[in-house]
Amino acid sequence: MRNKRVVITGIGVVASNGIGKDAFMQALREGKSGIKRLEELEKLNIKCQIGGVPDLASINLNDFLPRLFVEKMTNRGIIYACLSGLEAWKDAGLAPNDDEVDYSSGIIMGAGDLTCSSWINREFPTYLIDRGESRKLGSRTISESMNSGAAAYLNSLLGLGNRVQANSSACITGSEAVSMGYEYLQTGRAERMLCGSTEGDGKYIWGGFDAMRVLCNDSNDNPAFGSRPMSSTSSGFVPSGGAGALVIETLESARNRGAKIYAEILGGHTNSGGQRGTGTMTAPNSEAVVRCIKSAIEAAEIQPDEIDLISGHLTSTKGDPIEIENWVKALNRKGEDFPMVNAPKSMIGHSIAGAGAIELVACALQIKNNFIHPSLNTEEIHPKISDKIFGGCVPQHCHEREVNVIIKANFGFGDLNCVIVLKKIT
Repeated sequence: MRNKRVVITGIGVVASNGIGKDAFMQALREGKSGIKRLEELEKLNIKCQIGGVPDLASINLNDFLPRLFVEKMTNRGIIYACLSGLEAWKDAGLAPNDDEVDYSSGIIMGAGDLTCSSWINREFPTYLIDRGESRKLGSRTISESMNSGAAAYLNSLLGLGNRVQANSSACITGSEAVSMGYEYLQTGRAERMLCGSTEGDGKYIWGGFDAMRVLCNDSNDNPAFGSRPMSSTSSGFVPSGGAGALVIETLESARNRGAKIYAEILGGHTNSGGQRGTGTMTAPNSEAVVRCIKSAIEAAEIQPDEIDLISGHLTSTKGDPIEIENWVKALNRKGEDFPMVNAPKSMIGHSIAGAGAIELVACALQIKNNFIHPSLNTEEIHPKISDKIFGGCVPQHCHEREVNVIIKANFGFGDLNCVIVLKKIT
């Protein structure tokens, strides 16, 4: 069967610096940080006392979600997924199915740790069970804590009858979900898929990362400065929550219904370094990263010199110089020939499982609206980066310019890699 062309026709986002695609795009253009100091973390003596928490108080949830859903749902990760998913569906010019099942459409909504997210605002389930009071857990404990809960609750609002599932692959979850949907559509098994990922926020999710000593702990008094990818002074990543969702569909379907198109997905690749060589549970195997980038470019049928922008994983850790070195090797481009490269996490923090989908939304917005968002806090580029690429390749302000091809990468715990190539539709 001939592979079908696949395009992005709808986007939705819940991020620390903006809820909804319009607010998010404005924040990207303005270089607005969503990182704040969080009093709860300070009280708990967590070293990193800053983070990115989407401001749900800035919107009326009842305008977007059913009243009973809002009243009963306590899992912020699921709320984020449903908000972003519904926005993407509406943005694509589609409506929820109240009576009929839409068997031509499906969902892949990934999640990281919905179990910990479900513990917020409730007593730990283990305590109730150990006291012999399991009946007090409530009937929604399982559905809110299972990692497929985000996809399941989102589908309860949409009524889709094709493939509906969750994936969970650490920090590549969001980009992997889109990649999985893309491959499914290419073979003609659905007309459209709603793909994305989500992550909750707060002490139960972030505490373990603090114990690993991988979080920023030197910017509690200056939160916006905490996330500084590619900087010589970076001291760890800043955690955040949020979700992103993209409606992707066959070009034939999109054109038949006159849908607007953000970008075409040209191809991508997902692989693992096997936790061998330089690869470990928490560090990438550079050979595998280079292979993943090269394979994605080959699948997209483009040349490296066609790439206008790299949307990096770039987390504000010691891995950033290694990532740039891997890009240089994979693209065989360096110095002034290197593409522009930006780091969304400099503004929104690291949303773990939610990161890839949120960042792909940012890519779609940049291609559709012809701009390159800045990377905050990059005044002092790490010397191991500046000796490989021209400093002007890292935008410190918004660049209003034509953007035709973006390559997006995410790398995750378990030595996992995912790279996707987007192009302006022609």
